[in-house]
Amino acid sequence: MKKTLLAILSLSLFISCSKKFTEYEHLLEPHISEKAPQKMLVYEAVGNPNETVGNAFGALFSTFFKLKKDHDMDMAAPLARWPKGPDTPMEEWIGIYAMPVAETVEAIPEKAAEEHPALKLETWKYGLVAEILHKGSYASEKPTVDKLHKFITESGYEISGYHEEEYLKGPGMFGPGNPDKYYTIIRYPVAKMKPQVIESNTVKTEVIEADSTVTGDVE
Repeated sequence: MKKTLLAILSLSLFISCSKKFTEYEHLLEPHISEKAPQKMLVYEAVGNPNETVGNAFGALFSTFFKLKKDHDMDMAAPLARWPKGPDTPMEEWIGIYAMPVAETVEAIPEKAAEEHPALKLETWKYGLVAEILHKGSYASEKPTVDKLHKFITESGYEISGYHEEEYLKGPGMFGPGNPDKYYTIIRYPVAKMKPQVIESNTVKTEVIEADSTVTGDVE
């Protein structure tokens, strides 16, 4: 419970100092662009996200503030990658939760590493990504995701990595707040679709001309 409250408090602090959401309004329509690599503080957990998110974000935010004392970095929105599809049973979901950190961060503080052994540092590489801004609850994301999938295909691209979400605005300090006002960027790495090579089986018909010799009795 303590870690869950810490996660919620940290999220509320993020909301109070985040960029204006108008900067993301252009993503209400799907968009493809280049995204630079980003060093991340990462916490991976298996299980129902409703049960793992508290520990994950609690560990990420508490460690971020420890790192911030020694590194010049601003708080950015937390993220999560979801490797398994939505049809996977909730207890088997894998959540790869992350918090952007400065490139100068080379190690996790010893005490934080002892308290949260699942923490690690990674650099998430991107390149071309397709993104869309979802306004509303997490449970209502499907039409937005479907819209992004359709855009990717119709633009001649294909998904080349995990489903990723960036949580610009979520639960508040004293509870879930109004889910209709959540802001979530949904993102996929993409690659140009390779043209399909249709191999046709060429049937070669060989015409064999036989000698038209009539064999029979000669009278």
